[in-house]
Amino acid sequence: MGYTAVHPQWGRIDASLEDLGCGRAWSDVHRVTGMELTCPQCQGRVFARISQHRLPHFYHQVRPPDCELANESAAHHLLKLELATAARAAGWRAELEVSSPSRDWRADVLVYDDRGRPFMALEAQLSAMTPDEARLRTDRYAPDGLAVCWIDLQQRPWQRAVPSLLVRCPTERGETWTVWHGVKRYDWTPRTLKARARWTDVICPLGEAVGWILSKRIQTYSSAKGLVWWTAPAYAQLSVERARVEAEAESIARSIAAGRLRQQAERHARAAERRLRDSIESAAAIEQERQAELLRLEGFFQYAGVDATVWEAFTQMVRSASGKAVFYGEQSPAHGNGLLVYAGPRWGKERRLAGVVCPDPAALARWPRDLTILVPNQTWLARIQAAAQSSLKVAVLNPVTRRSAFVRVP
Repeated sequence: MGYTAVHPQWGRIDASLEDLGCGRAWSDVHRVTGMELTCPQCQGRVFARISQHRLPHFYHQVRPPDCELANESAAHHLLKLELATAARAAGWRAELEVSSPSRDWRADVLVYDDRGRPFMALEAQLSAMTPDEARLRTDRYAPDGLAVCWIDLQQRPWQRAVPSLLVRCPTERGETWTVWHGVKRYDWTPRTLKARARWTDVICPLGEAVGWILSKRIQTYSSAKGLVWWTAPAYAQLSVERARVEAEAESIARSIAAGRLRQQAERHARAAERRLRDSIESAAAIEQERQAELLRLEGFFQYAGVDATVWEAFTQMVRSASGKAVFYGEQSPAHGNGLLVYAGPRWGKERRLAGVVCPDPAALARWPRDLTILVPNQTWLARIQAAAQSSLKVAVLNPVTRRSAFVRVP
């Protein structure tokens, strides 16, 4: 049984949505004589009904053995709906049982961003597969710019290789689906060399975990042993700091073994702890500076239609393209109200104007021949091309797909 079907006139129908995703009501398909609905996977005829759990869905009158939707277990069916519900409750558009145009993957739940672009697949995986199969199936989504999170009810070897969550289903009325493995935090208190540090599981409602993943409050982390889990960027950075401090401590221990004085070793240890405190304070200052920069550029984001959450990725692509440190100036009326980009040594004062981000196409009539125009997507490129009155250099640096292209507009 599945949640989706295809109507010859209405198109795709989603039983988990109040309007079925096409502006219709459940009563328009349930127990309607002559209703023609087909399975989106095998194209066989399906019918609308309500399960014993009061869940609307579609079923095959004759179950085909090779149709995955027709042969899903009840647990898989319920978990899919819970994942879609969690994504929608977190404020995202989520669709069930969506296949790629080339049909090389089918997502149990496909989540879209605020511009209607798919960016995350949530997969209820309750059957066995090998770690290599898990990696292969995850990689199938990559060409379409999709990340994947796999969700299961029991521990399996493949979970060590790909981003995943282990959940418990409710056993009593009023309980929620709970994540008990797959989300971790790094415990290191107090932050000294003698204090024990370890990764511990975060037990939380499934809805919270899905919301954190979709909003990128937590991201995938790969340990030195190749294990993969979800964690907050601050915890990942803290583990790096701990590893650095431990490396320094090991170096000190080797020095002691070689015959250095105990007093000298203690001085090194105290210095390592001071550096740790300084690095933590520095990281906080960098984050504060980052937030201030995003606030400063808020007006430009609105003007250019750029999402502030991907601006850092765009900046990394600009830095990679220039090979130098990148500094943003102000929006320049003399350059079509575009954002000025300067490049130069990170610690030096020498900076030169290297490009302009998203200038008004109407200002391109007298554009400097050697000044590069930077845009974040093909839409901006099309606007620039349509308005060009002289030769232009345009760098298309897409922070969503991480793909770059350099175009000369004649």
